[in-house]
Formats: sequence, structure tokens, C-alpha cells
Amino acid sequence: MTESPIDYRTEPSQYRHWKLDVDGAVATLTLDVDEGGGLRPGYRLKLNSYDLGVDIELHDALQRIRFEHPTVRVVVLASGKSRIFSAGANIYMLAQSSHAWKVNFCKFTNETRNGMEDSSRHSGLRFLAACNGTTAGGGYELALACDEIMLVDDRSSSVSLPEVALLGVLPGTGGLTRLIDKRRVRRDHADMFCTTPDGVRGQRAVDWRLVDAVARTQEFGAKVKERAAALAETSDRPRDAVGIALTPIVREVEEDRIRYRYVDVRLHRDRRTATLTVIGPEQPAATSVAGALAQGASWWPLAMARDLDDAILHLRTNETAIGLWLVETRGSSDAVLAVDAFLLEHGDHWFVHEVIGMLRRTFARLDVSSRSMYAVVTGESCFAGTLAELLLASDRAYMRDDEEETPKPHVTLSRMNVGVLPTIAGTSRLESRRLTEEQLERVVQRIDVPIDPRLAVELGLVTAAPDGLDWDDELRQAIETRTALSPDALTGMEASLRFPLPETQGTRVFGRLSAWQNWVFSRPNAVGPSGALKVYGSGAPTKFDWERV
Repeated sequence: MTESPIDYRTEPSQYRHWKLDVDGAVATLTLDVDEGGGLRPGYRLKLNSYDLGVDIELHDALQRIRFEHPTVRVVVLASGKSRIFSAGANIYMLAQSSHAWKVNFCKFTNETRNGMEDSSRHSGLRFLAACNGTTAGGGYELALACDEIMLVDDRSSSVSLPEVALLGVLPGTGGLTRLIDKRRVRRDHADMFCTTPDGVRGQRAVDWRLVDAVARTQEFGAKVKERAAALAETSDRPRDAVGIALTPIVREVEEDRIRYRYVDVRLHRDRRTATLTVIGPEQPAATSVAGALAQGASWWPLAMARDLDDAILHLRTNETAIGLWLVETRGSSDAVLAVDAFLLEHGDHWFVHEVIGMLRRTFARLDVSSRSMYAVVTGESCFAGTLAELLLASDRAYMRDDEEETPKPHVTLSRMNVGVLPTIAGTSRLESRRLTEEQLERVVQRIDVPIDPRLAVELGLVTAAPDGLDWDDELRQAIETRTALSPDALTGMEASLRFPLPETQGTRVFGRLSAWQNWVFSRPNAVGPSGALKVYGSGAPTKFDWERV
């Protein structure tokens, strides 16, 4: 199918599938999918099934709850349709989509679910799934991302993960991992559950830990309200605060360039590379929380994170042949460090806390992107503090070492780099670099002190520091060698190297997404002419290759 560029920017007046209602401490997100509102032509979103467009709206709604409604302490995910919560990802959309589309769809969906868990863990924003009817596949995976799940007990409504039995694929947005890691479902019960397309209902769903509670139809609404109130009491979100408006992200798209206020993307399609330049603050750091609130969505750390987040999503979805991102920065290191100091000093304020959360989730999106990343450090760079996370997230870093260059290239770390913005493995990017204990200790001792090229190499912060004579050739060779390699092999390699121990639910979800789902989605048992995904609903029999290899 023809795939026009996808725009991840939206706002509530444009929603076709979700409705957001806020009543004091409780926000209700009601899924009422417009059947004819698919992002692409050729399928109808029946039974509250969803495609990427539905998830784009969910992502936006969650952002608005975080920033525009700080007094919300619990989010209830509900359905606007009778006897159906969600049938999950739309099967006909998956069947007609390219491999790249399916994988990008699963990845973004996963990140949105992970973002819910991130907000529960770090910001005290609780989530309750009110499953008023059939809850299948990705619909159940959405529920799994919540803190608690309530299922209506009407003798027919069930939860299920029918992908293995019906489609020849896997629950691709973390379903299997969350069953075992998060809900502690017994292995044999999980085995039965995932191979029984009809799923499990009623008290058995509670007994098997698939849901937390069931309630009869006539009691369901009252029980959901009661449980939401109880969950709200476990939250430390503010009781009395005024949010900020998330104004639209402004960008200009040209043939070979995408311009944001704080991100500039140059596309080099002939070389299959893109240069992402992230720009530091234009104005002095806020001197008070009131000042930061007054700037709202234009405050540099939030505005920069939103620009970068949109740029990452745009490149991942719309520029799939560009395999290497060259990450650069421009601006004043001192200005970035001043913002960092403010974030650290006022991190207990809800707004500052949520901005740090936005930074954390945005940098984590880099970690799980199936793209190679090289940081390029020159005298114009400001890889300092928060922006140094871009260097630490990259697969390699090249730093120019030229005695005659003015200003001198340097890297400066802040306390933001020591665990405040962890990877999905829960460790800092400094730790994920596998520095020696001596190197790590020396790095920490130089917090807020500029580090020159030779010391940066010695401390393990950069890969190489060519001099001015060798700089262009060495960088060119590194780029050309990388872009000549198999993107499939690189994707698997990078996913393995970026997530060292300790493993977490997040690393397992994305590691398995990269390996299992990429593989299964390309196998003939799933997507061949007689594969389960292709013949679903047609009445034709599935033809499997029975070898297990």
C-alpha cells in the first residue's frame, strides 16, 4: 500500500478515537474507535480495534494528563462500546502492512505502554483498566500496562492473547513478558492462556492473576469508581496545582531538511544518513519555578524534548532507509548546565518532575530505535549535562582534537548524567558504557568540569579523537563502512549491545520485539500466501511449514 508521511502531532479537538474527561483526581480515557477512521485506507477498525492513529492519540492524551492536568492521580481506561473493551490491533491493517510498518507500529505502541508504567513508577500516576467486555490481543496488552485490571463478569467477557492460535504471530507489544514478569502468571497457566483463542473469564481470570478483580454487570461501574478512588489515594501527585498548555510543536518540513525550534534535521538520502543537531537554550535558565511555569511548553528542556521526540518518531516511521543518525549539538554548555542545576534543585516540584520524565522517555526512545547513532563532537558542540546523554546514547562518538580549533572541543557532564535519566535497563548511560571502576570514578570527579578530547578518550567517553588532518577522512570512513553493512544484522547487534545487565521488563520487551517479532513477522507461517495473518477471516485454511528450527 502507498504510505504517505505520518504526523505524530495531534490534540484533543482532532481525536477520532479517544475521549478525555477529567473529574478531580480521576481522568477517564474512553476508547470509542471510529470504524472508518483508519490511518490508511483498506480496513475498518471494528470492535474497538486499533491502528497507529489510535495509539498516536493515546500518546498525546497521556502527555496532556501529565502536563495539563497535574491534579489527576488515576487514569481509568474505559470503552465507549457495549460489551467490548478492545479487540486489539486491527488484523486487516497488519495483513496489508509492510514489514517495516508492522514493526514500527509495535514499537511505538510498546513505548506508549511503557510510558504509562514509567509514569506510575516515577510520577505516581496510577492506571486502571475497566474492561467492560471482550478484551483481546493488544486490547489486553493495553490493560496489562495498567496498575490494575477489572473485568466485567457477565459469563461471556474474557481476556485473551489469541495471536499464536489465530494469527501465527506473537503478542507484539509486551504481552508475554508482562504476563510473566509483571503479573507473575504461572508458566503452565500462561501456556494455556496464550494458546486458547477464547481466553479466560470470570473468577478463573482472577485466580490465574490475569486480572485483579471481576464485578457483575450491574455493579461494574460503581466498583470501577470505588477502585479508582482507592488507587488515587496511593498517588503523591499534587492535590492543588494548575497545569500548563501543551502548545503545538512547530516544524518546517523541506525536501531534505526538517526544522524545529531546538532540533535541526538534515537528510542525506543518497548516503542513507541524517544529521540531527540539537540546540541548547536561547535564554538564561529560569530562576524560579514560577518562571519555568510561565514559560510553559516553551521552557527549553520541555520544548527541546518534545522537538527531539517528534523528530525521532518522524525519522523512524517516514525515513526507513536512513540507517545512520549523526548526532550533533550547538549552543552554550554553561547554559545547559545552568538548566541542569535548576532541574536538580527543583525536581520535587510536579512540573519540573514531569519535564525530567519527558527527557527520560525521549532519550529512552533513542535507545530502542533501530538506527545506528554516531555522536560528532567539534568546537561548536555543547555535549554538556542533559545533552551529553545524546553522546552517551550513541553507538560511537567521534571528537575532533585540533589544537588550532577555537573554541576547543569539550564534553561536560553534570549530575543529570549520574542516574537521573536512566535507560530502560534502569541504569545510567555512563554505567551502560561498561567503563572500568577507575574510569567511572574519575568521570564522576569531573562533574561540571570540561573534558578535552584526549582525556575523553582516556575516560572512555568517546570512541576516537582524530586530529584536524585526519578528521574528515576518519569520520567519512566510519560513516561509509557503517552504511554498507546489513541493516538487519546491525539492528540485532545494536539491540544486544545497548542493553547490558541488569535486565528489566523493558529490556526484555524490546529485545524480544527486535528478535522474535521481527523474525516471526517475516516468516511464511504468518505472512506467506497461506499464512495465518493473510488468510484470517477468509475461511481458507492456514498452511504451516511444520519444521521447528
